[in-house]
Amino acid sequence: MPNRYRALLMLWLALLSLPLLAASSRRDALDQAQYAWSAAIRWGDFEGAWGLVDPDVRAAHPLTDIDFSRYRQVQVASYRDLGSSVVGGSQIARDIEITVVNRHTQQVRTVRFQERWRYDPARKTWWQTTGLPDLWQDAD
Repeated sequence: MPNRYRALLMLWLALLSLPLLAASSRRDALDQAQYAWSAAIRWGDFEGAWGLVDPDVRAAHPLTDIDFSRYRQVQVASYRDLGSSVVGGSQIARDIEITVVNRHTQQVRTVRFQERWRYDPARKTWWQTTGLPDLWQDAD
């Protein structure tokens, strides 16, 4: 009889842990998506970063070759994560500080950017919903 209760207890604990595993898996997916995003930005792969932007955002605000050529005019010198927070219960906001150097003028500037991430349960992936950072804010 004790083995039967032990088996039931183990089954009950296993069932209770399923939501925790799902949350952990979702958090791991967010970490991987944010790492891929930050690596793409750090290495100047803005076209690769664009692939991590929500498909609905890409469709609503398509970028042209001229837009991407503008990103090729800068070199990212630093990319710092300043902190994250949950927004509206279903999105994650991450504050970022990016230092860029203009390749032609060697002018250095630092911009702040807030990334927003949403989870897509159908694709089991996180999408960045704010698009590429505006590296020219206050520069004009």
